[in-house]
Amino acid sequence: MKTLFSFILAVLLLQTSDGIAHDIYVSVKGNDQSKGTRAQPYASIKRAQLEARKVKGKVAVYLLQGTYYLSESITFTPADSRKTGEEMVIKACPGNKVIISGAVPLKLNWESYEGGIMTARITNDIDFDQLYVDHKQQRMARYPNYNPSIRFYGGFAADALSPDRISKWKNPAGGFIHALHKAEWGGYHYEIKGKEDEGKLKLEGGFQNNRQMGMHDKYRFVENIFEELDTAGEWFFDKAEKKIYYYPTQTNAALEKASIEVPQLKHLFEFKGSVARPVKNISIEGLELAHTVRTFMETKEPLLRSDWTIYRGGAVFMEGTERCQVRSCYFNTVGGNAIFLSNYNKNSTISGCHIAYAGASGVCFVGDPNAVRSGSFEYNRFVPLEQIDTARGPKTNNYPQNCKVENTLMYGLGQVEKQVAGVQISMSMDITVSHNTIYDVPRAGINISEGTWGGHVIAYNDVFNAVLETGDHGAFNSWGRDRYWHPEVSVMNEIAKNHPSLITADVVKIITIHDNRFHCNHGWDIDLDDGSSNYHIYNNVCLNGGLKLREGFYRTVENNIILNNSFHPHVWFANSGDVFKHNIVMRNYYPIGINHWGKEIDHNLFPDSAALKKARLAGTDQHSVYGDAMFINPEVGDYRVKPGSKALAMGFRNFPTDQFGVSPQLAKIAKKAPLPVLAKPIQVSRDPIVQWLGVRIKNLETLGERSATGMSSEKGVLVLGIDASSPWAGILKPNDVILGFRQREINKMADLLNEQERVKSNQSIELTIFRNQNTQKVKLDKPIK
Repeated sequence: MKTLFSFILAVLLLQTSDGIAHDIYVSVKGNDQSKGTRAQPYASIKRAQLEARKVKGKVAVYLLQGTYYLSESITFTPADSRKTGEEMVIKACPGNKVIISGAVPLKLNWESYEGGIMTARITNDIDFDQLYVDHKQQRMARYPNYNPSIRFYGGFAADALSPDRISKWKNPAGGFIHALHKAEWGGYHYEIKGKEDEGKLKLEGGFQNNRQMGMHDKYRFVENIFEELDTAGEWFFDKAEKKIYYYPTQTNAALEKASIEVPQLKHLFEFKGSVARPVKNISIEGLELAHTVRTFMETKEPLLRSDWTIYRGGAVFMEGTERCQVRSCYFNTVGGNAIFLSNYNKNSTISGCHIAYAGASGVCFVGDPNAVRSGSFEYNRFVPLEQIDTARGPKTNNYPQNCKVENTLMYGLGQVEKQVAGVQISMSMDITVSHNTIYDVPRAGINISEGTWGGHVIAYNDVFNAVLETGDHGAFNSWGRDRYWHPEVSVMNEIAKNHPSLITADVVKIITIHDNRFHCNHGWDIDLDDGSSNYHIYNNVCLNGGLKLREGFYRTVENNIILNNSFHPHVWFANSGDVFKHNIVMRNYYPIGINHWGKEIDHNLFPDSAALKKARLAGTDQHSVYGDAMFINPEVGDYRVKPGSKALAMGFRNFPTDQFGVSPQLAKIAKKAPLPVLAKPIQVSRDPIVQWLGVRIKNLETLGERSATGMSSEKGVLVLGIDASSPWAGILKPNDVILGFRQREINKMADLLNEQERVKSNQSIELTIFRNQNTQKVKLDKPIK
């Protein structure tokens, strides 16, 4: 009897210990004809997958140590789905390092070429997109050479496409041009198809940005050009000759023994289900994923009216899943996105992962555009009001919902593409982004592309060193260019006024941002842009860039700490319903284009009497006060306030400022956020406002003014207002930027006033202005001097 009881107990323990009932083993030294046990493991994950389909109960597929070079993606379909309680996990065997690689390993016979360059013939029929030597990524031959200390691209040159340089390239076909967007809103990529007779390049590409303005004339570089192979670590593959040329970083003897890996796959794991037949209850855990190809030339799909185009794919691609997970995986320098959740995904989770130096984004949640009512797909496009579908919410269920990305470390993203984010959310609902650490990114750490369909919770994240290679953006960034939104402010204002129910027809649930720490280098710590609506923002620490709200509705911002900066309201509408209260700011506000101050702007703590006075003169903060916030220990990031702080009297409530970011285990390998030295209160002097022919003007001089107008640089003359008696009444509008006077370029007010002096009384004036993201001409036939 005792023996029977012991046997039953052992069986129960086996079934309940870690929830595993059946184990399958795989080894790079295994055999697919063996039994799949630890002693006799299979050789391939695919073989283990097929065996798991036959097994009832929970299944663990253990991968033994080694690098698994995949010839094709591991794909899970509805045939692999598991019942709840019978989940399957593919994981590294405890204590074993497992790498899942999309590369082909090569053994090459190197020969000397010239100037220290080595060459080898490639017998395999493979694509050469990247090269790894001894597991380190090398760089394509490029101009200018890579220098990590340079902000943009690690090196840029205005003459990268000069006729003189192009003339030196014998056959540049297969080369690439990488350039920032003209306004520094992401970037463009082009493949060189050859040279025209007159020396110009034949190009294909430029579709990687949804706000077409052309490439930046300075911030750009070229790569994969043989004549630019001139420094250690660079390489070039001659496709016609099937030869690789490499300028080694090691001795020739060491190169002969070096491992050579060339990525071939876009995806390593794919989950492919649908709304009707999802893939359920499958996880991957504890794996290193590496060597996927770059996908920048496939980044083509526009995301509604955001600035983005995307490629639906990643090292892990998930579509049509329920309760699937990616846990504790290390994404090591993958070529494109690390993880992409496309269309229907429900209750699926990314947790405990480490994503380093991805070519594009970290984790993307992107739904089906066909689920969107009255969707538009470019900034200047819109559905006429009379044609708008007024039903609330999505049309279908084909989008990510109730999914999470948590406790994940992400850094060095956007190695190739620049319109990227640590976490990107578009056409999704109820996405939770919590306890992540995201830093050293070229654009946003967390980006919400539009209002569809809200319900997201952004909490306890540590996002810093953001917007490193672009501009006019935020560590957290959002747009709200939903169905009611119109690119012309006056039209949108009328739509919102007369049809207020449309404002939340897409963002049907409140988006919550709380208990995060944000730091942005070239923009705002929190940037709610272009119609972002229905937000509750509280208990956040802004370390550097302040907080911006532009032309949206129903935003409540309370109990935040804004260090060395302030509140940036841009272009608000009447009856916005916006609230800004119980916050600590350390500068005066920076309003642009504000005629209406929302529902409540009050009970805040200012740094000094001058800042408070300025707010009260604008009509806000009648009950706010000024004074020292009395932070407990700002040197170590403790921004709670001491008893007796005036902030507490204003309704501010202390919240923990040491709970941001990933778990202690991941935090050990992460950078620390840059804590600011708290500056003394200052009043920033600005160029004066002057009257010109009944028009109030000033120099466009700040990032805020640039953002509010959509300008690509701080130049031109900003129109603040027009008197009814002005000859320009009805012609110029507030927020116009004057860029030209007749045939003369206008950079500053002095240019404009000097040109006006040249005009004779009977001459007309034609101005070049920037309005609603476009350059246009306006004319005054009879000027008044």
